[in-house]
Amino acid sequence: MNQIIQAGKFVELSYKVADRKTGHILTRVEFPLGYVHGHTEILAPSVHARLEGRSAGDVIDVAIDGNQIFGPRDESLVFTDRIENVPEEYRQVGASILMENDAGQTRSFLVTHMDDETLTVDGNNPLCGREVVFTLEILTVRDAGSDEIEGNGAIAPRPDIDPRLLRPV
Repeated sequence: MNQIIQAGKFVELSYKVADRKTGHILTRVEFPLGYVHGHTEILAPSVHARLEGRSAGDVIDVAIDGNQIFGPRDESLVFTDRIENVPEEYRQVGASILMENDAGQTRSFLVTHMDDETLTVDGNNPLCGREVVFTLEILTVRDAGSDEIEGNGAIAPRPDIDPRLLRPV
């Protein structure tokens, strides 16, 4: 008998996110993602709500308005600078740059455009202003172990390490 997703169940799933208008895949998980339902919120609350009552083998689509989750796009978070002012390691579209404001708050910016003279970074979440569809495939639903509940997810087996190898060098 298939177990259903409810609080205290370990769930393993894969998903992809597509732009609702174009159907273009924006992201997908590389490896199955595991969590304890009701203990760990790894996706948007509306996605977790739609998983409730489902079982392994189910595939569901959940439409999400990025503005509701991340707020509206803020154009003041988009900056363009001359490329020579940007360190070499960030001169690639898709590179992530962590920046800090005068108050000490950090925000991640993505390089979104680059040409021979300029580079543009954007501090908005990539899903702002977009309607997207999460397609989730539920792979596993089972009772969560106490280690998983305490650790908020799957516990990887620990390697056997000789304690003598842990001494300072």
